[in-house]
Amino acid sequence: MRKIYVMLILVLFCLVQVRAQENPTYQIFNKKGKKINFGKMMKELTDADIILFGEQHNDAVLHWLQLQVTKSVHEKYPLVLGAEMFEADDQVLMDEYLNGVITESHFTTEGKMWKNYKTDYKPVLDFAKTNNLRFIATNIPRRYASLVNRKGLGALDELAEEAKTWIAPLPIEVDLEQAGYKWMIETMGQHSGGEPANIARSQASKDATMAHFILKNFEAGKKYIHYHGSFHSNNFEGIYYYLAKGNASLKVMTIASANQEDISKISEDNKALADFIIVTPKDGSKSY
Repeated sequence: MRKIYVMLILVLFCLVQVRAQENPTYQIFNKKGKKINFGKMMKELTDADIILFGEQHNDAVLHWLQLQVTKSVHEKYPLVLGAEMFEADDQVLMDEYLNGVITESHFTTEGKMWKNYKTDYKPVLDFAKTNNLRFIATNIPRRYASLVNRKGLGALDELAEEAKTWIAPLPIEVDLEQAGYKWMIETMGQHSGGEPANIARSQASKDATMAHFILKNFEAGKKYIHYHGSFHSNNFEGIYYYLAKGNASLKVMTIASANQEDISKISEDNKALADFIIVTPKDGSKSY
């Protein structure tokens, strides 16, 4: 009877393994469109000084992978972490929470948390807290990005000096010929509530500010992993562009993410988005 029970367990295990292979939750491709595994990606990523991890904000599998990438790098290297999801004027709150000065309740109540903080970003922040890692709130305060969308970049000059410490140094130069910015202007500019190009300038204010705080907090000898929406670094633009502009000597590698109906091969639209592209099923698990 015991032998039969053990055999049934083994059969079930094999069926689960086969099922997982037939219906994978993700597939990784390099920028040439070749399938690679997680280990191969991690081996190459550890050559980078800065890793830009572009996500789909509601994709549960990608958030799990962010934590796995972070753990894998941390096994070999000291780390600094940063994220779009936390705004620069909340850095004091972030530091106080990570250092045990304030409770998590105060942190989440007084900080500007995204609605999926608990399910998607708390695990990485908990990892930072447990392992005494610095975590940088890199994004421009959303009220200032909104200001740029309504009135243009010149409106930032009128801010108080303290407010300017929470954004990239002025003036912020913007290359509106970047493919991502051009797409925003063409598809969303007319509905932005201001001059069409201001929607791209607003996006650039985020990209420039995130790059600024990445560089400001980069430490030689440590790896820096930054989490953000994939659009912010797709096609080696956005944050990547401003990092290269700020310090071309640093090696920056990018991860992009995309959803597809069929993840067995990468679509032409998603090929070459980044050094590595993680493709997940459109009907995969979503956090909202």
